[in-house]
Amino acid sequence: MKNIFSLSDRAWAGSGLLYKWQRTLGKYIAVAGQDNSVKIFDQNGTLKTRLDLPGRCVGMDWDKDGGILAAIAAKSSFILFWNAFHNETFQIDSGMREQMSFILWSKTSPVLAVGTVKGNLLIYNHQSLYKIPILGKHTKKISCGCWSAQNLLALGSDDNTVSISNEDGNTIRQTTLRGKPSDMCFSMMKTTEGSPKEDSTLSLSVDKKILMLFNVHDLDNRIELTFQCHYGDIVSYSWYGDGYLLIGFSHGYFVVVSTDIREIGEELYQARCHEDHLKSMAISVALNKAASCGDNCLKFHDLSELSDVSNDIGLNETEGLDLLSWTDDGQLLAISTQKGTLHVFLSKPPIPGDSCGTRLVYVSSSLEVTVCNQVEGESPVVIEVDVEPSFIAAGPDHIAVGMNNRAWFYALVEQEHGFSKLGAFEYLGTVSHMCLNSDYAAALFEGKVQLHMFDDGNPEEKKSTKLFPEDERKGSILCHALTADFLYYGTDSGDVECVLVEDCGPVSSYSHCVGVRRLFPDLNGTWLVFIDERNSGFLLCPANVKDSCFELPNFSPTITGVLWDNWPTDRGVFVAYDNDKIYTYALHKTTIYGPQVVMVGSTPLLFSQKPLLLYNGDVICQTASGKIIQLALSTHFFMKRSNGTTTNSQPGLSLQLSQALMLKRFHEALDLCKSTGSDEDWAELGKACLVHMEVELAIQVYRISGNVGMVLSLQSIEGTEDRDLLAGHLAMFKCDYNLAENLYLSSSRPSAALEMRKDLLHWDSALSLAERLAEDQIPFICKDYAVHLEFIGDYVNALTHYEKGVTHNEEFQEHDEACQGGVARMSIRMGDIRRGATQAIQHPSRILKKECGAILESMKQFPEAAQLYEEGQYCDEAASAYIRCKNWAKVRELLPRVSSPKIHPQYAKAIEADGRYKDAAQAFESAKDWENMIRVLLDHLNNPEEAVQIVKETQSISGAKMVASFFLQLKDYPTAFSFLLLSKSKEEAFQLAQQHGQMEVYADIIDSEATVEDYQSIALYFEREKKHLQAGKFFQKCGRYSRALKHYLTCPNIDDSLAVEMAVETVGQAKDSSLTNQLINYLIGETDGIPKDVKYLFRLYMALQQYKEAAQTAVIIAREAQFAGNYRNAHDLLFSMYMELQSQKIKIPAEMATNLMILHSFLLGQIHVKKGDHLKGARMLIRVSNNIDMFPTHTVPILTSAVIECHRAGLRNSAFNFGVMLMRPEYRQKIDPKYKKKIETMVRRPDTSELEEGTTPCPFCTFHLPQTELLCSSCGNNLPYCIATGRHMLTEDWSVCPHCEFPALYSQFTLLLETESVCPMCSESLNVKQVKKILDCSPYLMTDQ
Repeated sequence: MKNIFSLSDRAWAGSGLLYKWQRTLGKYIAVAGQDNSVKIFDQNGTLKTRLDLPGRCVGMDWDKDGGILAAIAAKSSFILFWNAFHNETFQIDSGMREQMSFILWSKTSPVLAVGTVKGNLLIYNHQSLYKIPILGKHTKKISCGCWSAQNLLALGSDDNTVSISNEDGNTIRQTTLRGKPSDMCFSMMKTTEGSPKEDSTLSLSVDKKILMLFNVHDLDNRIELTFQCHYGDIVSYSWYGDGYLLIGFSHGYFVVVSTDIREIGEELYQARCHEDHLKSMAISVALNKAASCGDNCLKFHDLSELSDVSNDIGLNETEGLDLLSWTDDGQLLAISTQKGTLHVFLSKPPIPGDSCGTRLVYVSSSLEVTVCNQVEGESPVVIEVDVEPSFIAAGPDHIAVGMNNRAWFYALVEQEHGFSKLGAFEYLGTVSHMCLNSDYAAALFEGKVQLHMFDDGNPEEKKSTKLFPEDERKGSILCHALTADFLYYGTDSGDVECVLVEDCGPVSSYSHCVGVRRLFPDLNGTWLVFIDERNSGFLLCPANVKDSCFELPNFSPTITGVLWDNWPTDRGVFVAYDNDKIYTYALHKTTIYGPQVVMVGSTPLLFSQKPLLLYNGDVICQTASGKIIQLALSTHFFMKRSNGTTTNSQPGLSLQLSQALMLKRFHEALDLCKSTGSDEDWAELGKACLVHMEVELAIQVYRISGNVGMVLSLQSIEGTEDRDLLAGHLAMFKCDYNLAENLYLSSSRPSAALEMRKDLLHWDSALSLAERLAEDQIPFICKDYAVHLEFIGDYVNALTHYEKGVTHNEEFQEHDEACQGGVARMSIRMGDIRRGATQAIQHPSRILKKECGAILESMKQFPEAAQLYEEGQYCDEAASAYIRCKNWAKVRELLPRVSSPKIHPQYAKAIEADGRYKDAAQAFESAKDWENMIRVLLDHLNNPEEAVQIVKETQSISGAKMVASFFLQLKDYPTAFSFLLLSKSKEEAFQLAQQHGQMEVYADIIDSEATVEDYQSIALYFEREKKHLQAGKFFQKCGRYSRALKHYLTCPNIDDSLAVEMAVETVGQAKDSSLTNQLINYLIGETDGIPKDVKYLFRLYMALQQYKEAAQTAVIIAREAQFAGNYRNAHDLLFSMYMELQSQKIKIPAEMATNLMILHSFLLGQIHVKKGDHLKGARMLIRVSNNIDMFPTHTVPILTSAVIECHRAGLRNSAFNFGVMLMRPEYRQKIDPKYKKKIETMVRRPDTSELEEGTTPCPFCTFHLPQTELLCSSCGNNLPYCIATGRHMLTEDWSVCPHCEFPALYSQFTLLLETESVCPMCSESLNVKQVKKILDCSPYLMTDQ
C-alpha cells in the first residue's frame, strides 16, 4: 500500500470533506469542502477542474458510467452537472423552493433522485430531460436513500419512515421505524439455488443501534438485528459474498453475520480490530478486501479470512481520521481527515508484463525478468535487471525494462545466456507506456510519444528520433501502439493517428467524439481496437477510417486491456479483459452484411491475474507472484471434444456449435454436426455459411442435411466472381431482400435486383427499379402488378396499372389483350359499366365476357350480365341471369341449350313466384327437383296422389316429410306415420302417435323397421296406458322377457287366450328357468287357482324344445280330444308331435305311435266306407272297435258302424261279436232305432261264418301274417303300416308320402289318390304323379320307430 498523493487546501482547513470517486474508472475524484466549490482531481492528484457553487456542497454523485457528476449546494435550487468526457459544465433548476438535502443517481439508468429538507422529491431523467416533482413524499428531511438493480428507489427520512418508489417516483410501499434511518442499501439475502437473483432485501441502520432487513415486496416482513452494548454504535456496514454482512462498531469491533434464514442472528465472526475506536470502514469487491481506519491507523482485512490483518499503516494525524472510499477496481483508496486533508493510497500496483507475437516478458521477481515462448517451445531466458521495473516492453527480438524516465534495452540472441544488454535511454519525462518493434522504440510520457531507433552497438545514439504530436494544439496523447510498420496513437481530443515508421509520415487519421485512452492493433496493424474515455470499445480499420469503425457489442465499461489471437488462422479473434472476466470477440471481415464484430462469450478470470497472450483459445496470464498460468477460454470449448472431455447433450452441442460458428471455425462446426447434430444444428450451420459466403462448404452442408433445393440454388451461383453479386444471391437465399437489393445494385449486374423483386411480387420496388434499370419492362411489370392489385381488391390502382401496361405494339398483342381485359373488368368494378361492357364485347376472349358477366352479376346488373354471357356463348350463366331479371322469353329461348341441372330449378322457382304453379311443377320435374315438385303439388295444386307416387318412386326424405305433414292435417294417421318413417323421422312419428293416441297404428307400421329402442319406447307407452297385451308384445320384441311375461299374465280375461299363447312364446324365447317356472305355475293354476288348458302347457314344452314332456302332454291332449270326439284334432296333434320328435331324432313313445295308428285307422275306416270299399272299412273298424275304450263319446255309433260294415263285407262272426257288445245294457238304449232291430235279429240268429283275411309277408322276416296285423309273431317287430289301407307294408310295394314321408303301399296309395287329393296322414295336397315307388325300402326299415 503506497501513498501516492495527499490533498490539502487552506479553504478546507478545520472541517471534514465530502468526496466521491468516479464510478467504474476511478480516474477522477471530486472533493468538496467549506469553500462553496467542488474540485476534481485525476489519479495523480492533479487538479482537473473546479466547479463553483452558490453555497457549500451538501451532496454529489457520479452517474452509472462515471461520465457525469451531479452536485447540490446549500441555499440553492439549482443542480450542477459536469461532463467528464467533454469537460463541460451545465446546470438545471430543480424547481424546489426548499433546500436540497439528498442526491443519488440510479444504478441502471440516467435517472437522478433529489430529496429536500421538507421531504419532497424530484426525479430527473437526464436522457429525456424530463423532471417529475413529487411533493409530500415524506414530512421531514430526506436524509438517505439507495437505488436497486431493478430501479426501485428507497428513501429514509427524519420522520422515521422508509418509502419504496418506482423510477417515476410513485410510492409502492411505506413503513414506519422506531428511530432515524441511515446507511440504506439494497442487496440480496443468502438464498438456496434456484431462487430469483434480485435485490429483494433493503438494509438500513436505525439510530446507529439496530440493523434492520426488509423484504421489498412486504415491508412489514422485517428482521431486526441488535448487538451487544459494549460494541458501541454502528459506524458502517457492507454486504459481501453470498449474503454476508460485515458490520463495524465505534468501539473498534468487527462482526460478521449471515443473512441465511437458518443462521440469521448468529455472529459468524467477531473481533476487535481497533483498540480505542473505529471511524470508518469500506469494502473492495474487486480486491476481496476490507479497509478500516481508527486509532490513527489504517488496516486491511482479507474477506476470505478476516483474522488476516495486513498492511497496518500508521498515520501521523492529530486531527483525526474521517471517511474511507475505494475506487470500483480497488486500485486506489482515499481517506479523509476531520480537519480537511485527503490521502490517496495505491493499493494494487499494476503488474509489469508484455508480449510480442507468441513471446512473453514478465517480472518473475523484483530484479528478474523472464522471457519465454511456450507456444514454440523455446527455453525461458532469465534476465537480471538493475532496478525493479515499473514498465516492460517486448519486441520481436528485443525487450525493454524501465522505471520513471529511463529504459534499458536487451537483445535476445542465441548465445549462452540468451540475451545481450544494449544500453539505456533517457526520456524527457516519466514513461507511462512503451512499445517495441524490430528497429524502433516508442515511449509515452507526459502526453507525448517519442519514437526512436535503437542500435545494437550504441543504443544511446539517437537515430531518427521523432516526437509526436508535432502540433501540440492537436491535444495530448493518452495512448499509443507500435507494429512492424506503423505507429498509432490516440489523443484526448479523440484523434486516432496512424504514422508510417520509416518516414514518420501520416497514413490515416480518424476523429472520435471523445478522447481515446487505449489502443490495441492486431499483429499487422490492419485492424485496431480502441477504448474511449466513456469506456466504450470500437474496432477501426486504419486503411478505411470512413466506413470501418464499429462499436463493440456488450463492451463492459470495466475493461482494461485487449489481446489479439496470435494463431495464424484466428487473426480476426481478440479478447478484452477486466479484473473478473475475459470477453471473446470475433471480427467477421467477409460477410454479406459487410465487416462485423460479435461477442462470442465470456470466461471467468481468477483474482489478481493479468492476461498477456492469446493463442488458439488459450490465454497465458501473469499472477501477482510473478508466475504464468494457462487458461482455456470457455468460448473455445468445442476444440476439446477430441480429448473426450465434452458432453454430447443437445444444449451443450448447440452452444459449442454457436461458438464455433461465431469464431468462423466452420470445419470444426461441420464435425460437430456430423457427430450428433440435429436438424436445427445443420440449418444453423448452413445459414452461417451463407452469411460468411462460404458457398462450397454451404453446398456440402445442405447436401448432407438433404436440402436439395438449396444445393441446386448454390450450385447455380458457385464460381460467381463479383462479390457483391454473390453476396446478393446469398442474402436473397436468407430472405433478407432489402440487403440483397442493395448488394445487387452495387454489383456488376444490377438487373438481378429487378428480377428478384419481380419474382417476390414486390411490384412497387420492381417498378422503382425498372425506371432506373429497364424502362422497357415497365408495361409488363404494370400488368403483373395490376393482376396482384386486382386480386387484393385495390381496383382503382389496378385500373391505372392496366392502362399503363398497354404497349400498343403488335408484337405484344397477347399482353395488350390481357391489359385491355383488365381495363374492362376494372371499369365495371369502378362503376363505368358501359365502358367495361363495350370493351368486353369487342374483346375476342370468351373468358373475359364470362368474367365481366360474373362481376356484373355480383353487382346485380343482371341484364348486362346476361348479355355478356350470351355473347360469350355461356348459355347456362345467361339463362340464370335472365331468370333473375325475369326475362322469360329469353329463358325459354335458351333452355334447350342449357346443360346445367341448376338452371331448371332456378327457372321453376322464378315462375312459381309468378304463380304459374302447374308450369313450375313441370319445370321442377324436368330439373328432377322432386322436393320442390312435391311441395308445389301439395301446397298449390292439391294433388296428393301424384305427390305420393313421386315419393314412393324417388324415396325422397324431405318429400316424404311434406306428404306426412299433409296427411296429418287430414288426420290420416296411418299414411302420415308411413311417410314419416320413410323420411327417417321416427322420433317425430312416435311423438305424434303419443299425442294423438295412435300408438297401435304406429306400432303396426314401424314393426318391420323398428329397433330395440323403438320397441322399448312403444312398450313403455302401452305400459303407461295399462294395455298389458300390447306392452307385453313389445317388451318381448325388445328382449325384456320378464316384463313381457308380467304383462301377459296380467291381461284381462278378454285377452286371456292370446296372452297365454304370447306368454308361452316369450318364455320359449327367454330360456329362463325362473320365467318358465312362473308360467307353469300360472298354467297349472297355482297362481290364481284356475288351471289353464293343457294345450298351453304342450305349447310351452314345444317352445322350450322339451320334446319328451311335450310328447307326453300331446298324448294327454289327444286323449282329451278323443274323449271329446275331436278325432281329427287328436290325430293332427299326435301327427305333428310325431313329426317334431322325428326331426329332433328322438324316439317316438309307443303310446303315441299306437294312439296315432288307431286314430288314423278310424279316419281310414271313414274314408273307405265313404268310397264303398266295405272290406277295407270293416277291417279298420274292427281295429278301432277292438280299442273302443279310446272312443267313449262315440262307442255306440262306432260299434254300430263296425257291425254293419262287417256284415256287408261278409265278416259275419265279427259282426256278431260287435252286435253282442251292443246288446249290453249300457249301449242297447243308445242304438240308432233304424239299426237296432236288425242288430237284435243278427244276435238272435248268429251266423259265425267269416271271410278269412289274406296273408302277406313280414317286411322284416318275410313271415306271412294277416294283412292288417302290425305285430310280427315271428320276429317280434312292430310293422310299419300303410297310411292308405292300414295294412302292414310290403317291401315290393313300397312308397312314401313326399310331404310327411309316412309309408304307403304304392298300389293302394295311387288307387286312393285317384279319388282323394290329399294325403290321409298329413292332409297335404297330393296327386298320383308325386308318389314314386321305392325299390329299396331298407332305409325305412332301419328307422327305429
